[in-house]
Amino acid sequence: MSKPVLISSRIALCAGLFAMPAALSAENPEIALDTVNPTVANLQALTFTLAAVDAASEGEVESEVSQQSGGQSSSGGEQSAEAEEGEKRTWPKFQMPKIVFDDTYATVGIGAAMIPSYTGSDDYIFFPLPLIVGRVGGVGIRPNGPGVRLDLLSPAPALGPRQDVTFNFGPSIRFRNERARQVEDEIVELAEDLDVALEVGIAGGITLPSVFNPNDSLTFNTAASFDVLGAHDGFLIEPNIAYARPFGTGVLFQASLGAQIVDDNFADYYFSVTPEQSAATGLAEFTASGGLNSLSSGMLMSFDLDGNALNGGLSIYTIVNYTRLVGDSADTPFTSERGDPNQFLVGAGVAYTF
Repeated sequence: MSKPVLISSRIALCAGLFAMPAALSAENPEIALDTVNPTVANLQALTFTLAAVDAASEGEVESEVSQQSGGQSSSGGEQSAEAEEGEKRTWPKFQMPKIVFDDTYATVGIGAAMIPSYTGSDDYIFFPLPLIVGRVGGVGIRPNGPGVRLDLLSPAPALGPRQDVTFNFGPSIRFRNERARQVEDEIVELAEDLDVALEVGIAGGITLPSVFNPNDSLTFNTAASFDVLGAHDGFLIEPNIAYARPFGTGVLFQASLGAQIVDDNFADYYFSVTPEQSAATGLAEFTASGGLNSLSSGMLMSFDLDGNALNGGLSIYTIVNYTRLVGDSADTPFTSERGDPNQFLVGAGVAYTF
């Protein structure tokens, strides 16, 4: 009666083993792809072990029958030896791949980009391109130009595709050093230098998962900030739409569309030409007012160097951004006579995730 019980256990165990990679795949397809080969190897080894256990069981049954009849066959002895050998075998252990993304992780990087020497310029300069993304103590960290944005509602990382809608909200900080240094145009350089502004505000939005693909997301975000250092003393609003999608475990693609709306103080400080500036530069006087200031689109791609971003380590990233100045930011002589309303940013860098 012991043999039918063993056959039933074997069927159940094999069914569980074949269900294991399917369950992993349903929970996280990317991790399942990485573990297909090890799982198949484990299945082969376990199948061999099950065969040995079956052989041992047959030996035990025959031995029991022989003892009841007063004798023991030589095949029973061989089966018992195989049973002992089968009992000594150990099943290979299944190990989950290393995943660096938990409650606390960070990606830090440094690179360089070519950017206009001031908003509206057609002269380009090299500028540091830092990158910081992560989560510390449940607070998300995102880049914000030369600054940072925090997400107090940052959700914990998920191994599989996220199915629920999430929200983000938190403070933002950004430095603005327009025409404070490195003005390449010799005429615009004759105008007075501007002060560095520190824009502090709040940002919030909503992220929709699985828009076109089980792993992608679409985020609608808006930031509002004002200058606290008394440079432009202005206020600005920046709505943004961002789309993100991973390709496998080694490539991340992000694309965004955005706009910038400014008040009169901001526009007057950066785009007006005062009588003094007109006398120094020869440019016509101009009084700028607020409104829609620019429209922009951008793309960022990150490539993990070992092909698996889940385990952290080194990666390289590239960024391309196009901004079209509109309204008075395009009409000011700083742009219309000495520059170009079409603004580009191209950069690349290296990052490390831990």
